[in-house]
Amino acid sequence: MEYPWHLYLLGSIYVIAGVMHFVFPKTYLRIMPRYLPYHKVLVLISGLAEILLGIGLCFPYTKNVSIVGIILMLTVFLLVHINMLKGEKEAAGLPKWILVLRIPLQFLLMYWVYSYWGL
Repeated sequence: MEYPWHLYLLGSIYVIAGVMHFVFPKTYLRIMPRYLPYHKVLVLISGLAEILLGIGLCFPYTKNVSIVGIILMLTVFLLVHINMLKGEKEAAGLPKWILVLRIPLQFLLMYWVYSYWGL
């Protein structure tokens, strides 16, 4: 089954985002909430999850599982985005308006991925 190009684009975005966890782990380590244990392991697991879920979007047998996985992952990532609003260190140098904008962006991404459920 051939999917629309934008589904492949979305899958590619997640694969690239996941690879970035391995290429620039310090960036992700800086924004991890202190109350979560094993920061490095969580960064690597989340990167691997993004890669696998992004690839999974592109195949009929794994697409819906990947959609659910991405929505759950984005829900968990809300913890990080909200934590980044706590202070300067947590913000990792990003302006507050970007940090605030990222929260509704998570919901837009959830909607985007969910929109492929019926294909």
